[in-house]
Amino acid sequence: MDVDDLSDVDNTDVHVGVPRNSGIDLGDPLYLHPSDNPDDMLVSVPLSGVGYRSWRRSMLRGLSVKNKLGFINGECKRPDPHSPKFHQWERCDEMVTSWILNSLSKEIADNVEYANDSMELWIELEDRYEQTN
Repeated sequence: MDVDDLSDVDNTDVHVGVPRNSGIDLGDPLYLHPSDNPDDMLVSVPLSGVGYRSWRRSMLRGLSVKNKLGFINGECKRPDPHSPKFHQWERCDEMVTSWILNSLSKEIADNVEYANDSMELWIELEDRYEQTN
């Protein structure tokens, strides 16, 4: 019996542990996997002020894998505060912000931690560290 056969036994997608008929869209950027943790660090080396482009590329890759690029590039916009999706968006944005902050040296994180959301944080880092030749 292979993994896909097992999912038929209990009507659960064994790849992610979510019931198939749960109504949860795993492709929605507002979905957080149970293993997602605000203490996660998405890159192996925190940004210390040098190597920004390499750090940026690694962060973009990590956020892409987690389907969260929309939070920093403006595609996943903050909903109206009265929207039923507002609290879920806010929760996901806080998670993305935490991932970014955890991927910075303490000195850099201390200087940018008061950004209002992950997109503002990302833009602040781009403004400070993106250098053109």
